[in-house]
Order: sequence, then structure tokens, then C-alpha cells
Amino acid sequence: MTQTRTLGRSGIEVSALGFGCWAIGGPFWAGEQPLGWGAVDDDESIQAIHRALDLGVTFFDTASNYGAGHSERVLGKALQGRRDDVVIASKFGYTFIEESRQATGEDGSVAYMLSCLDGVLSRLGTDYLDLYQLHLGGLPIDDALLLIEPLEELVAAGKIRAYGWSTDDPQRAAAFARAGRHCTSVQFDESVLNENAEMVTLCETDDLGGINKGPLAMGLLSGKYQTGLAVGQHDIRGKAPEWLRYFDNGVAVPEWAAKVDAVRDILTSSGRTMSQGALAWLWARSPKLIPIPGIRTVSQAAENAGALSYGPLTEQEFAQVQSILHPTS
Repeated sequence: MTQTRTLGRSGIEVSALGFGCWAIGGPFWAGEQPLGWGAVDDDESIQAIHRALDLGVTFFDTASNYGAGHSERVLGKALQGRRDDVVIASKFGYTFIEESRQATGEDGSVAYMLSCLDGVLSRLGTDYLDLYQLHLGGLPIDDALLLIEPLEELVAAGKIRAYGWSTDDPQRAAAFARAGRHCTSVQFDESVLNENAEMVTLCETDDLGGINKGPLAMGLLSGKYQTGLAVGQHDIRGKAPEWLRYFDNGVAVPEWAAKVDAVRDILTSSGRTMSQGALAWLWARSPKLIPIPGIRTVSQAAENAGALSYGPLTEQEFAQVQSILHPTS
């Protein structure tokens, strides 16, 4: 397998596997609702980033609000002296107070987009961002289109190289991409358990990089939650919001755990781990897809990057998974 991908029509080359930086932000909340993945060790996070780099991962995806800015600070520290070796993506739209680690709402305005970028660059310790993504998946299309001209101006000024939208809605993604010359990607939920065919088709027809959030279904596809193992304190999965369907009160929902078990033997064929098999399914699904599994430990970095050496599922293996989980696709 080619271990790199071109990020849509930007010409930017990235590793076929990205490093999702939500978890390394550590705990943050909206009131009492946890939005992070629990406590983290910043030194371990930095070592994990270095391990991923050593194993060929060059694409790092974060957001201004992850850990209320902490994710960007950790990533920036880890990448000191390596800026030219990597592609960094971040996102804007959610507001927060860094000191109290509290999420405070949404702001899809041009003014916030511009001020947020200044904060992003400062926390990352860089003077440009490779990919700047609108994070508000449900923003009305008309409001999103108001951002196009200012984003193009940021490209012209050299502050960003390209931009995209993190949304699971094909109509929104298509309108944004077709209006913006330097719109090059869409970030959406796609995994073995969540086939998002319209979004994949859009990436293929409009030459967009399909950045896959949730490629391991919030950890369920790691296979380690099948026996009732519960998540830790301050973890979003322990008090799951409505959109997070794979966990309930910190444990795997039986219906989804059963689906994982149904394809376990196929995903772990050829010596792959469950996580590696889930990533292999995505690479088999489309050459446009770039999964960004969340990573916060050295062992996770090594396991996920190890998937690159196996490459995609074979056509036969992919067809077997589809016949079990997506028989009508």
C-alpha cells in the first residue's frame, strides 16, 4: 500500500494514517458534561507523537477547543523542530475558557474564525496552519458560505494552506467545497460500524480528502470493551451525549458490541489487531479516506501506525465484512 495520500485537491501530501489529538487535550467540560477522554499524561502524549512520527505518521488533527486549547499546546511542544516534517490541521467554531477548561458555546462568525486562528497559531507555536476546518457540523449553509472569502484571504496571506468543513451532512459539505477554490477536505464519521456512503461518494467525485473521525467507533473497534470494561472518570463515554451511540454509562452497548464480534475474525486476519483491521477496512473502502484514530499513549501510536504495513483489507475480506454489516450497500 502507498503509505501517503494527497489531501484532496490541495496537493498537500499526508500519511495515509493521521493522529487524532482530541484525547491528548485531557479533560474539559460543558458545565458538568465531560467532553474529553479523561486524564492524560502530557509527557506520554508527547512521546506518543514522537513514536508516530518515527513510524511514518505526518498528519496531526486537533481543534482549538480540545482540552480548551490544551491539545494544541501539547502538540506544538511535541513538534518543536519538526514543523516542516508534518501537516497540522485544526478547527474553529466552538468557544471555550482555557483557564477553567469550560466549553461556552458556538460561534460561526468571520470575526471568531479570525481571532480563533490567532489563538491556534500561538498555542501550536507556528506561523501557519496547513488545514483550517469549520467545526460546527450543523451551521446553516448560507452562514458557512460567508466564511469562504475570508478563508481565501487567509490562504493568500500564507496563514493557512487550505480549509475544509467537519460535517456529516453531504449537502453542506458539497456547497462549501464547490464554493471555495482552496476547500480541500471534509471530516466526517466513517467506520466499519458507520457506513457514510454519500460522504465517500462526494470525496471521490469532488476530489476531497475524506478525513475520518471515529474510525475506531470511539474505541469500541479496539475490541477491549467487549467484556464490560468501563471507561475512566471524566470520559465523555461515561456520560454519553445523545450522538454517542456506542457506549452507555461507560460500557459498550450490547447491540454494537455484537456487531464488532461478528466481524472480529475477518478484521484480525493476517495477524492484524482489531484496531488495525478497522483501519484496513477504511483504506479498502476508498483511496480518498484518511483515518485519524485518537491516540494518547506510545502503545496506541505503535499499534495504529503498524496498520500501515498491512495495508487495506483484500477485496474478499472487505466483501465479507459488507455482507455481514452492510448487506444492502
